Amino acid sequence: MRLLLVLLIAVASAFPALAQANFETKARFAVLMDYESGTVIFQKDADTRLEPASMTKLMTLAVVFHELRAGRISLDDQFFVSENAWRTGGAASGGSTMFAVLNSQIRVEDLIRSVIIQSGNDAAIVLAEGIAGTEGTFASMMNELARELGLDGSHFTNATGLPDPDEYSTARDLADLGRYLIREFPEFYHYFSEPEMEWNRIKQANRNSLIEVGIGVDGLKTGHTQAAGYGAVISTAQGDRRLVAVVHGLGSMRERAEEGRKLLTWGMRAFERFEAYPNGSVVAYADVYGGASGSVGLVGKGEIALYLPRGSRDCLSASVHYVGPLLPPVSAGQRVAELRVFCNDQLVQSAPLFAAEDVPQGDLVRRASDALKKLALGWL
Repeated sequence: MRLLLVLLIAVASAFPALAQANFETKARFAVLMDYESGTVIFQKDADTRLEPASMTKLMTLAVVFHELRAGRISLDDQFFVSENAWRTGGAASGGSTMFAVLNSQIRVEDLIRSVIIQSGNDAAIVLAEGIAGTEGTFASMMNELARELGLDGSHFTNATGLPDPDEYSTARDLADLGRYLIREFPEFYHYFSEPEMEWNRIKQANRNSLIEVGIGVDGLKTGHTQAAGYGAVISTAQGDRRLVAVVHGLGSMRERAEEGRKLLTWGMRAFERFEAYPNGSVVAYADVYGGASGSVGLVGKGEIALYLPRGSRDCLSASVHYVGPLLPPVSAGQRVAELRVFCNDQLVQSAPLFAAEDVPQGDLVRRASDALKKLALGWL
């Protein structure tokens, strides 16, 4: 399959928020992402800041899993329930809780299960304090990892997702984070599909109600605050295909489940897969101003597969968007552009594009030549 490829230069922002017209959702924010490629099949205000609520706990878990893999903690370690954890996240707080007993000690594995299944705020704080001493120090670890993962639209101030104006994320970042957890920590993923957990003689069902409706959902995390509404990061696997979805800003738990189910079902049934760009193949070239080379190849991170509406092969076009020209140094693997695929002028998919090689700053002659070219084209 060949696409009509038109190179466009975005001047306002590299990856502006877009929404598709062929699917509607009540969610204020939404993303549907192919797990294998990271390709976005549907997005609605995907890069707009949102209050992540308890979906923040996915980043908490990412840090915990890193500590486990590094051997700095083990599943059998016992962490102390401080008064801060008990008062801020326990039964007296009125939020989601494990009902941990003040001054008790709890195994790390049980704390992890509570964070996932019960969305225990007390469990999240106990983990944070047990690993970093204070929740604030743990939040710094969360932000450091977020930067490493390229979650540029996110900032964390606590381990729970309790409201804080300085804590925020985006639907795209949450989907990328969910995909990262599935890919990097398969040994822990089974916790996300456990239907219930009992602690302190109190049994609580998994807050992700979709794991029991028979559509293959096996994770990941729900969230809710009064201001933010109801949201979820959800993943489902059917056959050899997995999708990761985010819906947020909904009015009830029932609406959250229904909108998540609709988005996942639509993504699984309404599309067929095409191999568009093999791993390492150059999709297009972006101009580089003042670099040792005047352009840089753009590639996907692995193969770029297209999931397109069934029967849409003859309607396709594509464009590459980036803020340009790029300025050196450009590093291989740096995200610099976005591929957008359209069917009859409706966006059906987007995928990030990365620099294929390093482009250092050019010599004086190259920079002078590019400056004249830039002036002639009205870029200065």
